[in-house]
Amino acid sequence: MDLSFGPEYDDFRGEVVTFLANNADKAPKGGDLRGQQAKDWQKLLIENGYTCRTIPKEFGGYGAEPDIIKTRIIAEEFSKARVNTGLGGQGISMLVPTLLEMGTQEQKEHFIRPTIMGDMIWCQGYSEPGAGSDLAALSTAAVLDGDEWVINGQKIWTSTAHIADWIFCLVRSEPEAPKHKGISFLLFDMKTPGIEVRPLVDMTGNANFNETFFTDVRVPKHQIVGERGQGWQVANAILGHERETLAPANTAQTRINALIELMKNETVDGARLIDNPVYRDRLMKIQGKVMAMRFNELRVLSARLNPGQDPGLSRMITKLEGTELRHDLEGLAIDVMGEIGLAYEDNPHLRGAGSWQREYMYFLGLIIGGGTSQIQKNIISERGLGMPREPKFEKAS
Repeated sequence: MDLSFGPEYDDFRGEVVTFLANNADKAPKGGDLRGQQAKDWQKLLIENGYTCRTIPKEFGGYGAEPDIIKTRIIAEEFSKARVNTGLGGQGISMLVPTLLEMGTQEQKEHFIRPTIMGDMIWCQGYSEPGAGSDLAALSTAAVLDGDEWVINGQKIWTSTAHIADWIFCLVRSEPEAPKHKGISFLLFDMKTPGIEVRPLVDMTGNANFNETFFTDVRVPKHQIVGERGQGWQVANAILGHERETLAPANTAQTRINALIELMKNETVDGARLIDNPVYRDRLMKIQGKVMAMRFNELRVLSARLNPGQDPGLSRMITKLEGTELRHDLEGLAIDVMGEIGLAYEDNPHLRGAGSWQREYMYFLGLIIGGGTSQIQKNIISERGLGMPREPKFEKAS
């Protein structure tokens, strides 16, 4: 049985391999969203169709027709070479696809190109102190005053707010409407007067999150995506994109390749950890899960590219399974290193510049953030499997 993709795809794979051989040294090594090297690399990837592949050329993308197999080949070869796949972040992975689907022509022209080129960094204004898992209970208010919205309130866990240029933000614009129907989705500049950002240190020891306060922030009326009061529909579209990108399987494949190398080099009593049957068994179980998630991503991608198809359950499991998988993967690496796995920050014995410890703590946080694993299980059971909804009990007066 011939399971090859055929000559066309063999040639394409050869092109990707050649590109990587000739250009991998230009790829940035860190995660600096502002660095010129990262922007130059992003531009090169777009020009060659290795990122932003299906975004129309008129908005700065490569403009290719969707092709699942080519997308998989790109992911496989970049993962194998352990080369940076380009800029990500909330603007590129979440807002851009939502604008392509629901934004006006003016919004697409104004925001998409600078976002995918790394010139416009975004943050997400969703969670509030009293509206986390129940996001529709948000209270940040937007009142229309002539041609401007006036915004007052607070957001929390606002990732990258301290470096963001713009924010996409959920606000309550119809206070008398039912909570899901009184929300609007606004875009505004983070330099607008009245915005205050206060960093929050997370479990990695870094300030990746923030509190964000709005005091009489004035936003032009036209900077709304969708109609007034329809922000919940926009929010659900963007949350779908978020769950797919919090722990992508292709990144997990890159990490497991690095883990295999680590296990080949780390030894106990002169024996490589890769040859230890207990550790090798744990590795193989994680490899199996990574493979399953990679095929699941293809199922989701296939449904997205074929109008009328609903990925359903396969889309719902990605956040739950992806974040827990990465936490297990990074945890195995820490176990493999033994006492060195406890090293942190400036310890001279760190492996991988401390990335294993940092990612382990980061994905512990993501199991909570973006909708906790418990919330994800409720979504899967109720919406995916059709099980009865969790009973609601009236609060005692």
